Amino acid sequence: MTRGYAVRLAAVALAAALAVTGCSGGDEAPAPVAGGAAALPGPAPADLALRPAPSGAPGAPAVTGALTDGSPVALAELWAERPVVLVFFTSWCTLCADRQAALSELARRHSDEVVLVGVATEDKPEDVQRYLREHRVGYPVVLDADGTIWRSYAVREPPAVVVVAKGGALLRGWPGGVDAATLDTELARLVLVR
Repeated sequence: MTRGYAVRLAAVALAAALAVTGCSGGDEAPAPVAGGAAALPGPAPADLALRPAPSGAPGAPAVTGALTDGSPVALAELWAERPVVLVFFTSWCTLCADRQAALSELARRHSDEVVLVGVATEDKPEDVQRYLREHRVGYPVVLDADGTIWRSYAVREPPAVVVVAKGGALLRGWPGGVDAATLDTELARLVLVR
């Protein structure tokens, strides 16, 4: 065996070992899971002005679930501080995809005032991740594998959107979804003081 051949053979063996172990040569942390606990909001601003929920409004189902990274989340804990908008979707819903960019922008614009929470069902976690990354969804997403949360809110098919007031009053729902401009107008009418 020649020295050049031995060097090439050693280089190939090293490259194969690095590929198998996943070593990239750096200490890079993996990207956070989209829709996970990192997307949960911080404390609500002290000066957050909200409209009171109408008397007699029914209470929203106070369900719990797991975010895309496995972190537990209780909707009642989220709406204890600010209104919550539930966005029921699937990765294979074309209308959901068509409206997602505008909803994501709305979520960014109102991040201190309102929490958007996605609820995905009938989906593989890897398909949900692809959807969230492709559409740059920056809000938390619950994986509702068995459809319990969907049934709690009487959602039959995607998309659907529900607005819950601070404190848990169920204010409005849109079977079939709603565009971001209409949702923005309704948030101003229902919960936000501007």
